[in-house]
Amino acid sequence: MRHSKRYEQLRQKVDRNRLYSLNEAVRLVKENANAKFDESVEVAVKLGIDPKKQDQMVSGTVSLPHGTGKKVRVLAFVKGDKVDEAQAAGADYVGFEDLIEKISSGWTDFDVAVATPDTMAGVGRLGKILGPKGLMPSPKTQTVTFDIGLAIKALKAGRISYRTDKTGNVHAAVGKVSFDEKQLIENIRSFMAELIRSKPASAKGQFIRKVVLSSTMGVGVRVDPKEFTDSVRREV
Repeated sequence: MRHSKRYEQLRQKVDRNRLYSLNEAVRLVKENANAKFDESVEVAVKLGIDPKKQDQMVSGTVSLPHGTGKKVRVLAFVKGDKVDEAQAAGADYVGFEDLIEKISSGWTDFDVAVATPDTMAGVGRLGKILGPKGLMPSPKTQTVTFDIGLAIKALKAGRISYRTDKTGNVHAAVGKVSFDEKQLIENIRSFMAELIRSKPASAKGQFIRKVVLSSTMGVGVRVDPKEFTDSVRREV
């Protein structure tokens, strides 16, 4: 794959064979982010799981202490008195049958969907549309609940969902390059601690195999996995 001159210049600043400390990696990612917009900071983690086994698939949610820096557009499938609760909590789109019809026509201009359990029989019809996009509400990600107001407020405040892809990797946006180093480090540590806690019982051996930090337009910086496994071990 051929990269731009800018990308090649950035790549020369990073030793691809070195495992950086988290502090060093965050500093490098911020220094190398020179695009003309506020780039997102993303973490990619290779897990020691067998992605072909359903009982080793990893998913969950975590509240980042400083949010993601991104305005999250929340859609709420609700009915009855939950409509007012969802609107009061700040949902961007609120409804039930009308939203199902709109999404069935191909509209998915939102970032996350939540639903009350009594709407799931109808929402389930959208599985083929929302599932592949990672937008399907699910109890596993705490997006199917009668506490709809709390769920919406948590998502607006920075709660994110994660799940493994087909190759056993997890990707997550953990802030913006405009965040200061301390904010990014605290967000990344919160995400990694939750990810480590979600290790399936059937997964054997080293769970965190590889951690790479990058900005939207930047190059990847490898972080020593021990940064996270050691800190979680100290908390136990």
